[in-house]
Amino acid sequence: MNRRRKLEEAETGCRKKSKLSPEIDGGCEYFDALPDDLVLSILCKLSSTALCPADFFNVLITCKRLNRLGLNDQVLSKACRRMLAVKAKKWSESAHRFLKLCADAGNVEACFTLGMIRFYCLQNRGSGASFMAKAAIGSHAPALYSLAVIQFNGSGGSKNDKDLRAGVALCARAAFLGHIDALRELGHCLQDGYGVKRNVAEGRRFLIQANARELASVLVTCPSAEVPRSWLAWNPHRHGGGGGDGDGDGGCLLLSDFGCNVPTPAPHPANQFLSDWFSDRSGRVPGAGLRLCSHPGCGRPESRRHEFRRCSVCGEVNYCSRACQALDWKMRHKVECAPVGRWADEDGQFDGNGFFNGNVNNNVDDVNGNAYEDDVMEES
Repeated sequence: MNRRRKLEEAETGCRKKSKLSPEIDGGCEYFDALPDDLVLSILCKLSSTALCPADFFNVLITCKRLNRLGLNDQVLSKACRRMLAVKAKKWSESAHRFLKLCADAGNVEACFTLGMIRFYCLQNRGSGASFMAKAAIGSHAPALYSLAVIQFNGSGGSKNDKDLRAGVALCARAAFLGHIDALRELGHCLQDGYGVKRNVAEGRRFLIQANARELASVLVTCPSAEVPRSWLAWNPHRHGGGGGDGDGDGGCLLLSDFGCNVPTPAPHPANQFLSDWFSDRSGRVPGAGLRLCSHPGCGRPESRRHEFRRCSVCGEVNYCSRACQALDWKMRHKVECAPVGRWADEDGQFDGNGFFNGNVNNNVDDVNGNAYEDDVMEES
């Protein structure tokens, strides 16, 4: 009996040892035998394809070696947009440090995201603009467009700090790189003669090109078998209205020039961060008397009172850019907007230097909705 017990204990001890010490004949583990270059290559692939930050951080906390190699500049410089999509409700000093590490490693997406957060949320204007400029130098289209919006509005300064020509130049560069909102903004600038010589035909061409790229971006992300027929069906009767709530397929009438009905484009993670940061549930406000851009996919707040332009018809919504105004007009505001007499005098003209003149030009309205009340409420 004692002999059998000793044999069982010996066998049990061997089994436990094999589970606790998975070793090979060389005296080391398989993972330790892998060269650093190979592990770095795998981590670079992971950081460039991660679907969310957790996909990457769950690997980093596995062991000290992965944590050390995962924070290598070569890996951080490859981090994709979704891996850097920090949530506002989970914002912390450690998240801030990680974005800073990625930005210092030369990741333009991290430079843009951190720049937007610092400029608008943390109100560190100089540092935020510097990070966005660093991303713009790397030909990051959203950063170029964001800097253009800052130049158009004089954000972070006074009304006299506006630089319309610089805004148009930045928009043109972002549009050249294929940024849809920049194309749309540039088209409106050309149509209105805002910061550039007026050219209605050329402006309309840019707007139609923005619509075409918007449709193409949706079709690329959706398999052809899943594209509803209503997205591509021509319906001239729907040209004058419609919003996200009025369609059975859950889309919004963004492409009124083509009669196409496509889903609302997903906002950039940086814009989503701004929207969540200043949401009603967060309790954070941009400042006393400061407003947010009314386009739900933007999230930009004013940096001074009356910085953004209001809708020239109802005066209830305000926008940081013409692109946001045009998108929000087709998404929802076109069915909500109602004229308010106090915004215009008896002739339908504004006392300020606005664009609204009583009736919106029909040739322009089919592309960009209604016009702006530009600078009527700006501080002197």
